[in-house]
Amino acid sequence: MTERTSGGLVGKLAGRLKEATASLTGNEDLAREGRLQQAQSEAELEAGRAAQEARRREDEAELERERTEVELERERLQNEVVEQERELQAQRDREAAERRAQAEEQEAKAQAERERAAREAAAQSAEQRAETERLEATREEIRLEREARRAEAKADAIDPEEER
Repeated sequence: MTERTSGGLVGKLAGRLKEATASLTGNEDLAREGRLQQAQSEAELEAGRAAQEARRREDEAELERERTEVELERERLQNEVVEQERELQAQRDREAAERRAQAEEQEAKAQAERERAAREAAAQSAEQRAETERLEATREEIRLEREARRAEAKADAIDPEEER
């Protein structure tokens, strides 16, 4: 007999039916065909299960590969963020150092200006004192000269003969 057999559960049932019919009728060819159909169906079912298991394992492997890729990407992005934060902190530190340097420079300039102004004020004060002292000395000289002329005039009035 050369009939096409169906596989899977239907083929397995058909094989058992043929085998049961053959045992009732005594047809050994039909019994052998029934056993072959059952074996073929069992092999097909096993092949299907193996293929399904292989697909499941492939799916798991693909999922694990994707998880690994996602984890690597997450780590790469995390490292990128850390590097950006480091660069940002370095920039902040540079800016803070520049601000401190500018403030120190401005303070040094202000201090130098205060010292210059203090020196100028001291010099001006010393100049004013010197001028005041010069004027006092000139007044004293004038006073003394007047006194000397009065004394001379008084002396001339007392002793008019002595001409100089």
